[in-house]
Amino acid sequence: MSDACGCSDEKTETGEAEEPLGFWQVTEVRAAAVAGVLLLAAWITSLAGGPRVVTLPLELGALLVAAWTFVPSTLRRLFKGKIGVGTLMTIAAIGAVALGQFEEAAMLAFLYAISEGLEEYSLAKTRRGLRALLDLVPAEARVLRNGTETVVSPTDLVPGDRMVVRPGERLATDGRIVLGRTSLDTSALTGESVPVEAGPGSEVYAGSINGTGPLEVEVTSTAENNSLAKIVHIVEAEQSRKGPGQRLADSIAKKLVPGILIAAALIIAFGFIVGEPVLWFERALVVLVAASPCALAISVPVTVVASVGAASRIGVLIKGGGALETLGKIRTIALDKTGTLTRNKPSVIEVLGTPTTTREQVLALAAGLEARSEHPLARAILASTTERASVTDVDTVPGAGLEGLLDGRVIRLGRPGWIEAGSLAPDIERMQHAGATAVLIEDNGAVIGAIGVRDELRPEAREVIARLTASGYTTAMLTGDNLITATALGKAAGITEIHADLRPEDKAEIIRTLKSRQPTAMVGDGVNDAPALATADTGIAMGAMGTDVAIETADIALMGEDLHHLPQVLDHARNTRRIMLQNVGLSLALIAVLIPLALFGVLGLAAVVLIHELAEIVVIANGVRAGRLRRKTALRTIQPASALEPVA
Repeated sequence: MSDACGCSDEKTETGEAEEPLGFWQVTEVRAAAVAGVLLLAAWITSLAGGPRVVTLPLELGALLVAAWTFVPSTLRRLFKGKIGVGTLMTIAAIGAVALGQFEEAAMLAFLYAISEGLEEYSLAKTRRGLRALLDLVPAEARVLRNGTETVVSPTDLVPGDRMVVRPGERLATDGRIVLGRTSLDTSALTGESVPVEAGPGSEVYAGSINGTGPLEVEVTSTAENNSLAKIVHIVEAEQSRKGPGQRLADSIAKKLVPGILIAAALIIAFGFIVGEPVLWFERALVVLVAASPCALAISVPVTVVASVGAASRIGVLIKGGGALETLGKIRTIALDKTGTLTRNKPSVIEVLGTPTTTREQVLALAAGLEARSEHPLARAILASTTERASVTDVDTVPGAGLEGLLDGRVIRLGRPGWIEAGSLAPDIERMQHAGATAVLIEDNGAVIGAIGVRDELRPEAREVIARLTASGYTTAMLTGDNLITATALGKAAGITEIHADLRPEDKAEIIRTLKSRQPTAMVGDGVNDAPALATADTGIAMGAMGTDVAIETADIALMGEDLHHLPQVLDHARNTRRIMLQNVGLSLALIAVLIPLALFGVLGLAAVVLIHELAEIVVIANGVRAGRLRRKTALRTIQPASALEPVA
């Protein structure tokens, strides 16, 4: 709650109060209910012609019960030099009592207690929804210790333990499969409903549901530091990051409160000047309530907490209100190719040799050069053959390829241009037009073959790009691949703005150019695209589950690999920003309308209190709407057509 609004800050400062679980467990709600019963009894007694000696104690009782929810904490804040909406309400209630308007004072306290209770409940509910992720961890786990299967608490698990997970059970913490194969349901973590196939060596995460086969998993993280706990802790910590809208609302609210007190004092002084001190004292009290900025102060925080919590439940991490507001303004989406638009699982689709060289020899030489490389192309080449030439003194030529020695001959592998294609030039161009990355192999200065490697587009890529385009976004692809290959893949995905042959620093420069036109987001893997992600208005990491760097550095992290989450979270951010603007606009309009009506006596204290608190309830309810994020069913996928098939 904003300082300008909150009057119950003792709970957050001491940390002693437990968060309410249900609506009736909120202190303010229970107090308001009691006060409401007393007020209703006083009203019925008055209608029945009951004596004032009966109705007055009922009204005073309602006032005391409701005021107890905010007056003590307001006084504590005043002793610390802090003023807020609670200060205004306390002064207004005291003033109404001084004027003998006990019913109006009780009504003010009653309605303010209701609004405070609803605010506390809505914030607690959205925080609980986020923390409910931690409930995905089972209450116990089975481990093998000294050859015996033992049941322990997840908090007792330590890295190196061998965890036994039966079909249908949830994983208690992160680990690596040692024995067994299965399909894992990770929907609660990544938002993806399709089970993930996993086997020995696969990384698995806390909260995942084991599908078909028993597993033995080596524990790699404690329960306090696993991926699930990390998601919750990061989102809770980052929710306090404020965007421009929230900073503006807070700034207005904080400046408005002392301004209102000064205005009220001037109104009272004017009353003494014109000789009607009681009338203008009453109007000053009404102005205090009319200008109260509580609705303004909570308009953005409630919306942010609800929105961020909803996104986290479908596997999207949003780093607070600042990232959320910026995401809602984005109009250009720049996407990395490898691992974002493509599967990041390149495979060899064609091998060509010259008349004097077989395809097996070409692959063996290429595998010999790539034996110690971690490049995705290297993994594809090494997976396509078991033969490896004994190449020595291998050296990397940045941006070009590799070279080494074999029996005293210089062997090179690299991109066209660094190695002349010669007679293979038409084949190289054909591969590139089919969306493949082509590399040439040279033996002692003579080209002996070429290898075509292609990283297939994600099946959902084209429909996601079409959806982004239909929503008014401009899309661009950034890649270090050659222009012909990039253009082919971009065309298959439906992207017309292609930037190819880029180094990491080049991508950052392109992002700066795109930003100069309109707000731009960069979607990448969170590691290799770090400069571009940092340069963009919003950096979005794709497939960040289990990747500490991506989760820590990105503004937005899509935990899963499904691109459908990208347009979904963009739509969500747009809707959230729309709700923020609605709430801020309504709050400011309310103040602007009520102040003159209160000042000139058109509305009395009871009417202003009722209108103001009802508006606050509307703002809270509207903000909570940002927590409604529907899981959209997967769009129909289209497989990219191609004349080339992967090598068997």
